[in-house]
Amino acid sequence: MLSQTLPERLGAVRERATAAALRAARDPEEVLILGVGKRKPAGLIADAVRAGLDHVAESFAQEARDKIPQVEAMLKETGTASPRWHFVGQLQRNKARYVARLFDCVESVDRIELARELDHRASIAERHLDILVQVNLAGEAQKGGIAPDRIAPLLEECRSCEHIRVTGLMTVPPASADPEASRPAFAALRELRAELRDRPGGETLRELSMGMSADFEVAIEEGATIVRVGTAIFGPRE
Repeated sequence: MLSQTLPERLGAVRERATAAALRAARDPEEVLILGVGKRKPAGLIADAVRAGLDHVAESFAQEARDKIPQVEAMLKETGTASPRWHFVGQLQRNKARYVARLFDCVESVDRIELARELDHRASIAERHLDILVQVNLAGEAQKGGIAPDRIAPLLEECRSCEHIRVTGLMTVPPASADPEASRPAFAALRELRAELRDRPGGETLRELSMGMSADFEVAIEEGATIVRVGTAIFGPRE
C-alpha cells in the first residue's frame, strides 16, 4: 500500500468497498467513503479531495480550526469544490462553537447537553448540522458513546432542536486484529437502528457509520452506509 500513490490508494479502497457491497447484494452507491484526515497535513487532504474524495473527517476541534481553512484555500486556488466535513472525535461542549461553524456533520453526539449546544451554536452560525449518535455497544469506559438503552430518550429530546438533524448512528467496536471480530457489533448497530426507527425521533435514522481501515469491508457487508477510512487512504499516522 505504501508504494501506491494517494489516488491509487483511494481507488483501491473504492474497489474493495464496491466488492463488499456486491457480496451483500447492496448497491455500492449506498456506501459513503469518509476519509479521516486527523494528524495529516492540509496539503495531503487537498490532494485527496482533488483526487475525488468528497467527504473528509477530522477528530480534533482545534486541529480542524486551523486546517480546514487551509484546505479550503488550497482547493479554491484550483477551482476544486469543497468536501463535506464530518467531525468524528469526542467533543467537549466548549469546542462546539468551532465544530458547528466548520463542519457539516457531527458523528459523535452522545448526550443531550452536547446536542443542545451544537443546536445553539449552529443557530448563531445560521446553518444546520446533521448529527449521528455515537453508541458504545460494549460499554468500554475509555470510549465515548451512549449506552443503547439511553438512546431513545436522547432522540426524543432532539426533536425540539431546530438546527440539528439526527440522521443515524455511529459506533467504534472493541479493537481487534481480526476484522471478523467486529461483525457482531456492526450487526447489533444495524438491528438497533431498525428498532429505534419506530420510536419518537427515530424516523430519520438512515445512516450507519461503522468500520475503519481494518474492517470496513465487514462493516459494509453488515449494512454500513458510512465507512471511516484513514490509514488505507492517507497512509500510517506519525
